Amino acid sequence: MGTSSTDSSVREFTNPITSPNRREVVKLAVGGVLGASALLPSAGTASAIEYTNAPGIKFSSNDEPAMPTDDRLLFLTQIGAKYVNVDTTPDQRTLEWFMKIKRRYADAGITVWTIGEVQIIPEIVLNLPGRDQKIEEYKQYLRNLSKAGLYYTTYVHSGNGIWHSGRETIRGAEARAFDMASPNIYGEWNGIKYYPPLSNGRVFTEKEIWDNYTYFIKEVAPVAEEVGVRIGIHPEDPPVPMLAGVPRCIFTSFEGYKRALEIANSPNVGIALCCGTWLEGGRTLTGKDPVEMIRYFGPEKIWQIHFRNISAPLPHFVETFIDNGYHDMYKIAKALVEVNYDGNVMWDHTPKMVGGRYAECAYGFAYMKALFQAAQAEAQNKVKA
Repeated sequence: MGTSSTDSSVREFTNPITSPNRREVVKLAVGGVLGASALLPSAGTASAIEYTNAPGIKFSSNDEPAMPTDDRLLFLTQIGAKYVNVDTTPDQRTLEWFMKIKRRYADAGITVWTIGEVQIIPEIVLNLPGRDQKIEEYKQYLRNLSKAGLYYTTYVHSGNGIWHSGRETIRGAEARAFDMASPNIYGEWNGIKYYPPLSNGRVFTEKEIWDNYTYFIKEVAPVAEEVGVRIGIHPEDPPVPMLAGVPRCIFTSFEGYKRALEIANSPNVGIALCCGTWLEGGRTLTGKDPVEMIRYFGPEKIWQIHFRNISAPLPHFVETFIDNGYHDMYKIAKALVEVNYDGNVMWDHTPKMVGGRYAECAYGFAYMKALFQAAQAEAQNKVKA
């Protein structure tokens, strides 16, 4: 299952500057051949299972449906999307669904990179009633992923969702915006909306947020190690210090990530670097730009890249096209090639286009892949010189 999806992308985007064999790659069969995975002993925990990737960047389309139509699968094949990140509803996060989803995409030669990513669980972040039950559900989710032969997931440690101030037009397209000065800001996740001044009834302290994260990660990291699933933690969107009484003090800065990974102390806990979210904060808030994050943490700790651009850093930004934001996305592509990145790079959401999701995906995915092809060619020319 899915074996055809790894070969050409691995060859095409292997970095000539550094050896592609920096880690031994052991082919592994779990519910099918997983050409992008390997099984290595953990450096942190003797019993840990750490699945690492074969060399080469894996490009994927994001937010794909659990059960795509034949036309959708044909479209993904036509644009060269050999990997997908699949969006699911909570009731679809079972082993049976995971296997069904994998088979559906595998029949078209497409590998599922992850299922049901970017989970926001306020009970865990804020220690609300039901926290331990939610943690147990998350542990079972990790076990189900592993049994289905899926070894990566994205998690967002946020207490009140992703924040918006409405929609704005950029280059003739409607897009999500966030303006700190707007009276209409709100957070949202899974249909639940959060409003200022106090989204969860009171002001929480930074110590509470750190303590709750520590409690959670110490519970789930051993399970992730046991079953071989890597958890990439996504930045809070937007990365501001406080929103509606909830501190965003961990996954909004370089120092926050550094401390959080030290607390986890696990080979199975790392980073999903959402470039768009990181660019929202700018170096003023985050402490390092995306290229500096890539160079510091490298492919050992960054396992997924959300390739997205925005109009400007806070206090006011609009999500925009890859080629239309304030950051030069080619610099990110170059940095990933130079560090021999072997994880997943996904086309992230962009403004709404005429033609709907097909047009948005085709434009974003193709532009993203072209930047990496250019970065690869530049690296090869340097080697020849």
